[in-house]
This record gives sequence, structure tokens and C-alpha cells, in this order.
Amino acid sequence: MVYIGVALCLLSCTAAAISMGLSTGKAVDAVARQPEASGKINQLMILGFALTESTAIYGFVTGLIMLFTKA
Repeated sequence: MVYIGVALCLLSCTAAAISMGLSTGKAVDAVARQPEASGKINQLMILGFALTESTAIYGFVTGLIMLFTKA
């Protein structure tokens, strides 16, 4: 049962990777449409990446804790 719980915790890493890929694609489209706004678009994209990556790290750490404590 612990392994199923760990796999569910790691779903946040998969979701983060998918959302980062989608947001990168949208940012590239936005820069292609308005090149003069590339600085603001990149700034917002990096902020979104930081928030998304923190969610993935929390899920990863929770999975590791569950795996190694087997509580």
C-alpha cells in the first residue's frame, strides 16, 4: 500500500512537468505575437515555474518520506 501512496504523491511531479510544458508553449506563442512584451512574459513565466516546481518538490519529498519511513 505504501508504494501506491508514493505513486500518488509523484503524480504532482508529472502534473508539474505537463503544466510547465504547456506554459512554455503559450509563452513562446505570446512572444511570437508581441516581441516587445517578451520581458514581462518571461518574468511571469518564471514566477509560474517557481510556484509549480515547489508543488512538485513537496510531492516528491512527501513520497520519499512515505517510502523510507513505511509508516
